[in-house]
Amino acid sequence: MRWIELNPSAGEAGPARVYIHGIGCSAASDFAETATCPPLAGRRSLLVDLFGHGYSDRPADFGYRMREQADAVAAVIAHAGLRDVELIGHSMGGAVAIELAATRPDLIAKLVVAEPNLFPGGGFVSRVIAEQDEETFVAEGFARMVAGEKLPDYAARLRLADPRALHRSATALVEGTDPSWGALFVDLDRPRAFVVGERTRPDAETDLMAAAGVPVVDVPGATHNMMIDNPGGFAEAVEQALGLAEPGA
Repeated sequence: MRWIELNPSAGEAGPARVYIHGIGCSAASDFAETATCPPLAGRRSLLVDLFGHGYSDRPADFGYRMREQADAVAAVIAHAGLRDVELIGHSMGGAVAIELAATRPDLIAKLVVAEPNLFPGGGFVSRVIAEQDEETFVAEGFARMVAGEKLPDYAARLRLADPRALHRSATALVEGTDPSWGALFVDLDRPRAFVVGERTRPDAETDLMAAAGVPVVDVPGATHNMMIDNPGGFAEAVEQALGLAEPGA
């Protein structure tokens, strides 16, 4: 597993931050600008490529389920000698972050998730992938997906991902867990908050989190692809969310 480390000597500036990207994405493309924007700049930060994505390895015998990815990120945090980090996860990375906070609370001080997978069923991308069987997707479906992607920035990120890792990740998101990531998130005993793109609203899952007492922060003018749509706004929303995060019930 590979990651980018920013400001390695900035320990006195405050808790370190760890960023986890979504399906088919990578840490540099999603978070390099955000983590260096003035609201968030100056902290020691790890921008992690999940297995099968970006520059990380893509082992064929890895399951690519969220708990496995969370265990791998926990090993990165421990390897870096960190504890009590502020953890930020987007989309699938939000589900990974929830698993990590639930299983290794000793490593996590605060958790901010941006439109994470909360319940079984997956999102549009994961459903399209999981509808195909794994070997068909690896042999044909992945190439078609990249060629047909209408968002150039996502197509560029997608090309770096491993087809088998994508399929196993997507299948895991569609299958979900019991208890769900949403239930785990609401019940966490760590401060946590929820970030949503303004253009994603109205959104039932966002409303559900707000009703459960989770602080919610909007990214102005942004869709689910919020750190690309509005990097500065996303940075400001994360900073605000970290400030608003309160312990779970």
